[in-house]
Amino acid sequence: MRTLLVTIALSVLFLIGMNQSALAADAAAGAKVFNANCAACHAGGGNAINAAKTLKKDALTANGKDTVEAIVTQVTNGKNAMPAFKGRLKEDQIQSVAMYVLEKADKGW
Repeated sequence: MRTLLVTIALSVLFLIGMNQSALAADAAAGAKVFNANCAACHAGGGNAINAAKTLKKDALTANGKDTVEAIVTQVTNGKNAMPAFKGRLKEDQIQSVAMYVLEKADKGW
């Protein structure tokens, strides 16, 4: 019984470690996508076109863009002056950049 519990505990720790590695990889991939496609208008979490719609945490919340899903929708479809990236970026790239934006917003850019 004790061996089973130890095996389960080690398995859980292994899976947690793998998940953190995957998140780190997503963040790195998201940073790359952001720098290549978004930073021209959104450097430092700002917005060169509309100062009220930055990528800062409070602005994301106020504009209903404070979830991965909301950011994925925005990046995929675009809106107003922001172009759509559907077809220009792969779905996993859009997902990664959304996660990156939220991570940076949480840290205050």
